[in-house]
Order: sequence, then C-alpha cells, then structure tokens
Amino acid sequence: MAYLPISLMMLWFCFLYFAFYTVHATSQWSGDLAKWPGGRSTRFYDFKIQTKSVKKLCNSNQIVVVNDMYPGPVVYAQEGDRIIVQVTNESPYNATIHWHGVRQILSCWFDGPSYITQCPIQPGQKFTYEFTMVKQRGTFFWHAHFSWLRATVHGALIVYPKTGVPYPFQFPYEEHIIILGEYWNQDIVQLERQVLASGGGPPPADAFTINGHPGPNYNCSANDFYKIDVVPGKTYLLRLIHAAINMENFFTIANHKLTIVEADAEYTQPLVTDRVMLGPGQTINVLVTADQPVGKYSMAMGPYMSAQGVPFQNISAVGYFQYLGAVTNSLPSPAPLPRFNNNLAVQTIMSGLKGLNTSNVPKEIDTNLFVTIGLNVNKCRSKTPQQNCQGPNSGTFAASMNNFSFVKPTVSVLEAYYKGIEGYYTEDFPGAPLKFYDFVNGAPNNAPRDTNAGNGTRTRVIEYGSRVQMIFQNTGTVSTENHPIHLHGYSFYVVGFGNGNYNPQTVQFNLVDPPYMNTIGVPVGGWAAIRFVADNPGVWFMHCHLDVHQSWGLGTAIIVKNGKGHLETLPHPPADLPRC
Repeated sequence: MAYLPISLMMLWFCFLYFAFYTVHATSQWSGDLAKWPGGRSTRFYDFKIQTKSVKKLCNSNQIVVVNDMYPGPVVYAQEGDRIIVQVTNESPYNATIHWHGVRQILSCWFDGPSYITQCPIQPGQKFTYEFTMVKQRGTFFWHAHFSWLRATVHGALIVYPKTGVPYPFQFPYEEHIIILGEYWNQDIVQLERQVLASGGGPPPADAFTINGHPGPNYNCSANDFYKIDVVPGKTYLLRLIHAAINMENFFTIANHKLTIVEADAEYTQPLVTDRVMLGPGQTINVLVTADQPVGKYSMAMGPYMSAQGVPFQNISAVGYFQYLGAVTNSLPSPAPLPRFNNNLAVQTIMSGLKGLNTSNVPKEIDTNLFVTIGLNVNKCRSKTPQQNCQGPNSGTFAASMNNFSFVKPTVSVLEAYYKGIEGYYTEDFPGAPLKFYDFVNGAPNNAPRDTNAGNGTRTRVIEYGSRVQMIFQNTGTVSTENHPIHLHGYSFYVVGFGNGNYNPQTVQFNLVDPPYMNTIGVPVGGWAAIRFVADNPGVWFMHCHLDVHQSWGLGTAIIVKNGKGHLETLPHPPADLPRC
C-alpha cells in the first residue's frame, strides 16, 4: 500500500485516537459527562505484564515485569490530567495494578487491589484503568497488587504541577527517580505460597536494590550499580520510592544533607536531615546540593528492622552520587547508615515533619475508630505440623486488626457491595478492640499463651462526609514493630503519634501543620492518630504494606457510602471489569 504523508498520517492517527477515546469513555460511564472530573489532557499508556530472564547475584532467574523493564516504565502526567492505561496480562499469574497514593475520586473501580475493587486480570486477559489526577501532584508509584508480584512489577508515577505553578522550593537543576526494592533469586509467587504453607516467617531477600541494582557489596554485582552524575554546585531533586516487599529501609548519601520537601505526594515544610527511613508504600522527595569536594560519594540503602528475632538482609545496596570531574575508579566515600534497630532515628524524622498546606484539618470528629495492629500465632490445625506449623510455639503466624485477620473473598468486595450480593463480606469490623489492656507491655494473650485471632471478610461502613479519626495502636502480642499502614482512596492528616499506649487524657494533637500522607509508619511499641473526611464513595483497602503481614491478614476494608447527587455517587462498573 502507498504510505500517507507524515502530516496526513498524524491527522489520521489523531482522528483514530479521538474516536477510540470518545467511544471508550462513553461506554464506561453514564450520566452527565460534563460534570465528570475532567483532565486538562489525556495520557495513554500500554502495559504488558510479562516474564523476563535476568541475571543477578550469580543466578539466572525468570521475573515478572511490565514492558520488559525492571523497574517498569515511568508514567508521567500533570495535575488534572486523565490517565488511561491498558494492561494486558501475558504472564502466567493473575495480576492487577494499583496506583499507589492516587485518591481515585469517583473511580474506585480502577484502584487495583485484587479481590477488593476488582478480580485479578487473568493470564491472557486485558483491563483498562482510567482515572483523573484530581488536585494531586507529586511522586506516586504503581505496583502489582496480587500475591507478592510488587517485588518486580512496579514503577514511578510522576505528576507535575499545573502549567505556570512553581514548586514551593528551589527549582532543581535535575530530577532523578530512585526506587528502593528487594530482590529474590526465586519465583516470588511461589515464595509467598511456601511461606503461607509453612506457617512460619519469610526468608530475607537475597539483596536490596536501588533502581533494580544491588551494587558492589553483593556477589557478582561489582558493575551492577546505579549512578547519578552531578555538576558541582547544582541542586538535585531525588524522588525516593519504596517498593520493597517485607523490609523498611534507611537511605543516605555520604557527606551530603537531604532536605525533605514532599512526603507521600504532598508538600512539606523543608526538613534537613542526614538520612531518611521509608517503609513499603512511602515516597519522599529530597533536595540534595552537590556542595562537597569533587569526588565519588556512596548512596546507601540499609535495613530498618524494629521487630525482635526476625532474620533480615543486612548487606546494604550501594549506588553512587558522582561529581563530574571525579576520577572514575576512585574509592567512593562511604555512606554511614543508622544501626538496623535505631528507632530514635526514625521517630526524629517523623517528629520534624510538618505539612505545608494544612487548612482543612478536621477539628471536629463524627466517626472515631480505635484499631489495634499486630501479629498473632494461631494454634496448629495441620496433620503435618512439622511442615505447616513452623511459627512460634509450633503454631502458624497470622496478623490482625482488632484481633481479626482479613480474608479476601472469591469475588471483589466492591462488586459484591455494588450489586448487593450477600455472603462475601460482613459489615461488622469492630470500631474498637473487644478488650482493652496494656497493649504494648502486658498483653494477656502474649505468646506462648492463647494468641489466636478471629478471621473473616469484615468491613467497616462509614457515612459519606463523616469526619473520621483513627487511632492505630501497636500491640506486643508477638513482637512490637513499625507497621506501615496504607489507606487506599484517601490521604490523611497524621495529627499525632507516640510511644506506649494511646492515652486520650494526655495526648496533644497537632491540628496546625500535620503532614498529609497516605502511608503511616505506626511506631514500634506505640500509636499513631490520623484524620480525614470520608468524601470519596467506594470500597477502600486499609492494610499493612509489609506484604507478609498483608498475606497473614493485617487489613480491613472501609466502605464509604454514597452521598447525594451524581458527584457523590459511585459510578457503575466498567464494561471490561475482570471476572473471577
């Protein structure tokens, strides 16, 4: 056939794209589209989930990736843009994609957690995610939300401010994305199955990674490192994303200060520090000025392990912050990291973190929830206990909120809720634990006593527009530790946190400038308080972002009822919603 001139080809492409998008959008939604949150423009991406052969740590391995990339492709957008991502699952496993930190205003169907808002995309199937970045900009990320596929199925989602709107801090010379991760030499889906079958804990990762690179501290990795070339005197914005599975981590750069200017895609007041700690699901933007003598400086990622007696990877991942003009083969300046259990280093950063735009902090509360979080050890019920009951005291590990372990149903909770299908979930998640006691130090069900948790698909229903306060209380049933709790569909103000048991008589909340986040590390042996307004209808997963804890049941689902009118009502499901 004859080829069209370039200009005509572009016009024809634009016509086809417009026709596709118009038909596709109108087939998904009903009602008055003029009132729908509209993007300034539409960004279209095509994701193919597939397997890839990689060689790391002296081993060849098949991993699941997106578009043959590890980490996956970056999704770029601008505040107000509509994002459309067609996902084709060419892997042998079920999969979904979650857009972490995106509030999904009136687009709950596209949030992505498997069996919560959708059934998984089965091998050979497709699903198209559509959502608008309503009043949001900053560093987000996307990741698989099925099994532990997030280990390799993840990537950055960078949303810039509207045209003409500057950053509220020094404009950087360059920006760089840094994704912190974990890497295993074995199949990650099989690993989760093995851990759950054993009843015991997970093995440590084979390596930590910075943008998929473990660095020279690991075997066969002398040249497998990530490097940033910097110009002396220039200031750089580093977008830090924590995509690891079961570990929290410190990050630092040798001899350089980090100035935090954003946390969880919300601006903060500048906070200068030597290092930061991120848990899975957290993002932090830092400014770094190349103000040291020309040289090669290590960027290091090391473990933060707040639980006692848990094995973990203790070899740091290392990359380089290298000045132009530095001798290539020169020895890098080492980057000192805090001790793995330095809780004070973590709490010092959190204490200093203040929000920048905090005029909407709820002062009055309509709904008050008190949620205990922690681990449990259930009694062994297997006929082969040596194989299946490898937890403490020959039991099986579990995890719970208010002593109930969440069980994912066989259809999505959102679909069952929307269609009124009974039998897949209940609405009786308790608003407080059934018994109050010394949660941190004197739990009456401390191991080796009865540590069993109940289980079920228990949800909590909240009225639209409610001003919600949640107190997360760490428990010492098995071991206290820092738990990164993530709430889908919302960001929230962290109005307080502290050590020990929460005491409403003595607590002093920060209602002036609290940070606005979507994932909060509940302190080891302590508590955290959050507030938000329930103004987004749908079913929203709330869970620990340590994946083994999520697999053990540390989560629940929050159902926010419809309000009044079209803009406060959950729309009907998309036509291509996957079936279980």
